[in-house]
Amino acid sequence: MAGFSLYCFINPQILFTLPSESPLFVLGSDKCSPETRRRRGRKTRGFFVSYAHSNPKIINPKKKSRYGQTLSPYDSDEEEELDDESDDDDDDDWLLNDDFAEVAEYEKKKPKSQKQPIAKKGGKKGIVKSWETPEESETDEDDLDIGISRNVSSEKKKKKEKESWRLDGRGKVNSRKYVEKLYPRLSEEIDLDPKWVPLLDYLTTFGLKESHFVQMYERHMPSLQINVLSAQERLDYLLSVGVKHRDIKRMLLRQPQILQYTIENNLKAHISFLMGLGIPNSKIGQIVAATPSLFSYSVENSLRPTIRYLIEEVGINETDVGKVVQLSPQILVQRLDITWNTRYMFLSKELGAPRDSVVKMVKKHPQLLHYSIDDGFLPRINFLRSIGMCNSDILKVLTSLTQVLSLSLEDNLKPKYMYLVNELNNEVHILTKYPMYLSLSLDQRIRPRHRFLVELKKVRKGPFPLSSLVPNDESFCQQWAGTSVDKYLAFRQRLLLKEFANKYEKRG
Repeated sequence: MAGFSLYCFINPQILFTLPSESPLFVLGSDKCSPETRRRRGRKTRGFFVSYAHSNPKIINPKKKSRYGQTLSPYDSDEEEELDDESDDDDDDDWLLNDDFAEVAEYEKKKPKSQKQPIAKKGGKKGIVKSWETPEESETDEDDLDIGISRNVSSEKKKKKEKESWRLDGRGKVNSRKYVEKLYPRLSEEIDLDPKWVPLLDYLTTFGLKESHFVQMYERHMPSLQINVLSAQERLDYLLSVGVKHRDIKRMLLRQPQILQYTIENNLKAHISFLMGLGIPNSKIGQIVAATPSLFSYSVENSLRPTIRYLIEEVGINETDVGKVVQLSPQILVQRLDITWNTRYMFLSKELGAPRDSVVKMVKKHPQLLHYSIDDGFLPRINFLRSIGMCNSDILKVLTSLTQVLSLSLEDNLKPKYMYLVNELNNEVHILTKYPMYLSLSLDQRIRPRHRFLVELKKVRKGPFPLSSLVPNDESFCQQWAGTSVDKYLAFRQRLLLKEFANKYEKRG
């Protein structure tokens, strides 16, 4: 049975005893505290019970806190400041649980003398910590109840929960302040939920930065709400089928929904579809990286009908479909009925191209189905006309080298034409026989080989033989230059440096 002191308003020397079930105990005193004197004027039944730690003698002077500091028997402003600091300490927040979070709110409202309730039984003292459960408390199961009310409003509880969450699975809780410090720019741009931090940390391993996360958020916000373990599982699968680690960043920026696609119901089904087209395993990763949006299209309702259209309407052989997809994976996510018909009709009307010729163009360079007619087709066809080529010659060039439609006019086609006529002394019609001339690099192939043969005096008078530009370096040196590859490469290097110096001097 625990003894209690009664600050009696009539006779303070009278001692009372209360049942052991009573949550409080107070030692006797012959002096009334200021608190007691203030309450004498109120209507009361004759006594006032105070918390045990109003008497400093009860606290063990050798008792230390979990930080190794000696506990003072008196409440002070310093102790209150320490309490406030501990609330802001992220490293300590992980000890909190929802049940005892309410106690902390209640303690802020109590007088200083009631900040640390003490339980006593059989001479054993202990401080009840706000983050401990009853099982974790230093007091025994029979310790006396400290009598603290936990009736805190739900709004305050939700606010407390909003400030911190368990995030990384290691017991550490990241507060909003910590998250704002970790991702300052992202916190300013969007309403950053601390629960997203583990996923953001994982995605940074692929080279994504805060500006990239803003783009992902604006493109598809729910992608940042994915569980980090699920996201890792899905990206690991993509890596396993051949996607390069460096390509993940670009894929996520273009199609952040990838983080939401399940492996069994989505990713595997699309990969199996690509393999069914005859695409080798070594090319699957490249196709996925080039067109990550294909995962958002239904295999049965969209992708397979596209393949059927290529075979039945366009006229691509079934055995060649896989090659067409490898050359242009974007073809899988296009409206082929529109892109094919508009381009076929234009080439047929503009150049008199028969269907077979256009099909050959698509087979060799399916990207032409992406090119704009007004900004891509017409300017290049008109340029070839301007240098003296007729429609039939243009059609031969485009059928043999369809990528001419993708070459830059100012940086590619015009400079090569000028060098062909002025330096190589050739007529424009030679391009129908050697259309690949237009696809060769002027600085790396055409000019070095021409100048090297001129220096070796291996060039005859008249048009320069464009056939010397076709073979690789080893064959060129053996068949045309009659010298070693090292000698040619050294010459080319000197020429490139000279050309670079001239360009730099002109700019200066």
